[in-house]
Amino acid sequence: MRTAPTILHLDMDAFYAAVEQAAKPSLRGKPVVVGGLGPRGVVATASYEARRFGVHSAMPTAQARRLAPNAAYLVPRFTVYRAVSETVMELLGRLSPLVEPLSLDEAFVDLEAGGSADDEASARAVGERLREQIRELTGLSGSVGLAGSKMLAKIASEEAKPDGLCLIAPGTEREMLAPMSVRILPGVGPATGDHLRRAGMTTVAHLAEAGEDELVRLLGKAHGASLHRMAQGLDDRPVVAERDAKSVSVEDTFDVDLHDRVRVRSEVERLADRCVERLRGAGRSGRTVVLKVRRFDFSTLTRSETLRGPTDDPGVVREAAARLLEGVDTTGGVRLLGVGVSGLADFTQEDLFAQAAEAAAAAAAAGGTAAEEVAPEPVEAAVEVPEAEAAGERRWLAGHDVRHAEYGAGWVQGSGLGRVTVRFEEPGSPGPGRVRTFRVDEPGLERGEPLPLVGG
Repeated sequence: MRTAPTILHLDMDAFYAAVEQAAKPSLRGKPVVVGGLGPRGVVATASYEARRFGVHSAMPTAQARRLAPNAAYLVPRFTVYRAVSETVMELLGRLSPLVEPLSLDEAFVDLEAGGSADDEASARAVGERLREQIRELTGLSGSVGLAGSKMLAKIASEEAKPDGLCLIAPGTEREMLAPMSVRILPGVGPATGDHLRRAGMTTVAHLAEAGEDELVRLLGKAHGASLHRMAQGLDDRPVVAERDAKSVSVEDTFDVDLHDRVRVRSEVERLADRCVERLRGAGRSGRTVVLKVRRFDFSTLTRSETLRGPTDDPGVVREAAARLLEGVDTTGGVRLLGVGVSGLADFTQEDLFAQAAEAAAAAAAAGGTAAEEVAPEPVEAAVEVPEAEAAGERRWLAGHDVRHAEYGAGWVQGSGLGRVTVRFEEPGSPGPGRVRTFRVDEPGLERGEPLPLVGG
């Protein structure tokens, strides 16, 4: 634990939804839900206006629609979110060489390592200046937590939401934590929280009073001892600049179960190509190809094949994924497919086609690989691929950018029954833009490039 609050945690407020509100003047101050829009869609982010109706991330979109029927429901634009994230992360990098990103919209920063702050006053000044710079460059708000440890800095940023700053002065940790719910501590999810509740422990103070021995008895040695330390506000974890990815993967959930074996294979090959694009974008290669299949009954299987050396060749990954598919029964229907590459390296091995063939022969001789249960996909991945879009037809997705030869830049409000409705406005527009409806094959309408949120 540090004697000064020089660990900063930044969490952008309702990030995906906030980006959409900044890009679309007509949505500012309105409930916005970003996620999958099909019958199996999942909410990725809800604006604060939508949260007032009870909508939250990881909720089925169908349930969100019942709670907030008048909200704007948009498909994610991850390219835009990543671009904004890069701007924010660059600001953090100016504060310290030790920046630990947790996601596109969240990161820890060691201000002491960067010489940016060494006491409460300087840390608070850095935090306030960072929030101002983020708003100036992106038009968005972020909440900042400052404390002497990572755990407390993250708790502080939660307390600061939305659009605020909270500093936990060293020496006040236990007093501040005591009345809080046990769920505020890292590693205490619904199951652990319920287990502790049955033991009469609902606040952090209860955990501190129970003692380490009692928590170890309830939760096991590692978890119990760790939780006891955290209940006392103790956390010595350092900010780690490099969080090296262990794998790269992509997956899609489909609106309707896939039954056609040819279509299933085609989707697997498409996913393999996308996976390799992401792999190459990260400047990496990998030697283990993984196929994920979630069937009609929600059973989830994985198959893997390890090559003799790392590759970033799309042909090799496609062929390996296709071979793995041969060992999976898909006759009942498939609701999700995924392809990943693990065992990452910074180099590639030549002549991997021959190696892949040898690996396939070895796998066949061994009777294939075993299936295992895997965790649900991240919310970001749980966005459906429309049937027409996957088949290569032109499809207009709600929230995505378009441009019209006469009316200029706009975004899709919705489509169906052969029509697409577009609102023509830009991030800098003074107010809501005009709305026009076209046939889906309107010759003057085309996909557009995202416009800058600020200064565009």
